[in-house]
Amino acid sequence: MASHSDTLVVFFGATAGANGGKLGSDEREIILLVWQIVDLHEKKVGKIQQRLIKPDTLELTDQCKEETGLTVEELGKADHLDTVLQQFQQAVSAEVKALGRSSYTLCVDGPLLIRQALHPEASKKNLVLPECFYQFVDLKREFHRCCPNAGPSTDLCLPAVNEQLAGVREVKSMMMIIQHILAEPYNHKFSSLEPVKYKFESGACSKTEAVDSETVIRARGLPWQSSDQDIARFFKGLNIAKGGVALCLNAQGRRNGEALVRFINSEHRDMALERHKHHMGSRYIEVSLMTDCCFFLFSSGTSNEVAQFLSKENQVIIRMRGLPFTATQQDVIGFLGPDSPVTDGTEGLLFVKFPDGRPTGDAFVLFACEQYAQNALKKHKQILGKRYIELFRSTAAEVQQVLNRYMSTPLISTTRDCVRLRGLPYTAGIEDILEFMGEHTIDIKPHGVHMVLNQQGRPSGDAFIQMRSADRAFMVSQKCHKKMMKDRYVEVFQCSTEEMSFVLMGGTLNRSGLSPPPCKLPCLSPPTYAAFPSPAAMLSAEALYQPPLLATPRTPQPPTHSPAPALTYYSPQPQLYMNMNMNYTAYYPSPPVSPSTVGYFPPPPVLPQPGALVRMQGLPYNAGVKDILSFFQGFQVKD
Repeated sequence: MASHSDTLVVFFGATAGANGGKLGSDEREIILLVWQIVDLHEKKVGKIQQRLIKPDTLELTDQCKEETGLTVEELGKADHLDTVLQQFQQAVSAEVKALGRSSYTLCVDGPLLIRQALHPEASKKNLVLPECFYQFVDLKREFHRCCPNAGPSTDLCLPAVNEQLAGVREVKSMMMIIQHILAEPYNHKFSSLEPVKYKFESGACSKTEAVDSETVIRARGLPWQSSDQDIARFFKGLNIAKGGVALCLNAQGRRNGEALVRFINSEHRDMALERHKHHMGSRYIEVSLMTDCCFFLFSSGTSNEVAQFLSKENQVIIRMRGLPFTATQQDVIGFLGPDSPVTDGTEGLLFVKFPDGRPTGDAFVLFACEQYAQNALKKHKQILGKRYIELFRSTAAEVQQVLNRYMSTPLISTTRDCVRLRGLPYTAGIEDILEFMGEHTIDIKPHGVHMVLNQQGRPSGDAFIQMRSADRAFMVSQKCHKKMMKDRYVEVFQCSTEEMSFVLMGGTLNRSGLSPPPCKLPCLSPPTYAAFPSPAAMLSAEALYQPPLLATPRTPQPPTHSPAPALTYYSPQPQLYMNMNMNYTAYYPSPPVSPSTVGYFPPPPVLPQPGALVRMQGLPYNAGVKDILSFFQGFQVKD
């Protein structure tokens, strides 16, 4: 269609529910279309045409009945929307041709009929709209462009329209306004068209991109398998910015049913908010305001590798999850097979890795067309090596978000001076671990053995050990990995202090990355260890984390021999409170000085103890003083 036209089709519609400024806000179907043609050069007008439409649900609100004067009986005899649209196109094309014109443009009183009613309903009913519905003239905007100092168009001194037929009155009023601004002294030219995007354009966003802060919404309650195209279809009729759909992921890297959507301007954002609790399939979607900074947090990135991967436009993105850590690019391409050729071979494949280069088991793949992607999705849960692989549709924003998540996890520490023991016998104690470490015991930091307990307070089979250096930790992980303890082999992995602290405070560490502790309130910093005797060292960045429960240390005993100069000391902090939402049994590692470690590490000298205070929450209702004292057995409790 031409960018401008000599012929306008004045177009009006009504739904079975809300109309006027709330048109389309309640998902009710269109029941009426009225139109009239005007030749802008000859200033001739055609005959007014009216068509009733039979909705799938034959129900009318009281407001609709009052405003349109239509009845359910009348609509029951009408044609469905697809038939009426065909009639509209045929009738208008024939009339335009009779006028000697080749094209026409719709003219509406505001964008709601096209954007909020017609396009969403056609999308839900899988109707293909004619090309004429993808651009239109907004009469209100044209009027204010022609007469910038005038009030509302209804304030014009125009003759009153006495018309009873539904929709005819509105079309006649619009036609009078058009004729008014076409005449002297205005001689207005209708050249500004409002476009409706045919499809959503995927792409990558940059953190340096300038964005209007009033263009972003949050959609909540989405089916977990929804893609960016599904979300764009939900907002059909509104123009979403390129790459403007960001699917949100949870702590495990899985979709959480939420998405952030960025529109081209605030007007489209405001219309999107009117779709609050509209339906996607059988589910209603909550739509709310969101800021641009949140959008970029989920959708943008600065990695050159990702930018190059996403620079190929019009590609279908598939996410693969659960890949063997040893899988190569050729293994993945071979798994997908010849029916699903990857775009540009290995360049269309992006492995997700941790900052230190270790694979996460995730990858993203580009396909040139929908058919190749569909063939790839048929491989969902098929086996590669000894593992089944999950395949999902993905988006450019999800690629950025997954890469941001893994690259920003607390693995950024360059000092990996800890080891993690996994698969310990449940009966193993600290002395068993020290025996398991053998000659490497001398390289353990004082108080550096931490048992991880489960939510029932029992051993989980995991432990963390802090070594004196990253080299020592690496050596232990190499020499003790899969070494036997009692009747079980134990896995030993090198890790960082940050990873250890996350797990000891209730987080999880697995192939999906680090997940923070499920604490809802900010937690006070746990007490720290420091090198004795320098008080200034008590705030050292290398201090070890301890749980908030251990607010008061064990009573130090007089040394039996000369203490080591680098011995550490646990300094209590007065007025230390637990997080009120914390389930302490999930975050309770081993005490700072376990009784079984006395033979390995000499105790610190006696220093004045100012005391400390803890608050306990979640006690059994029948708990007494003896129960509380028993709980703190082994610690000094002030009388």
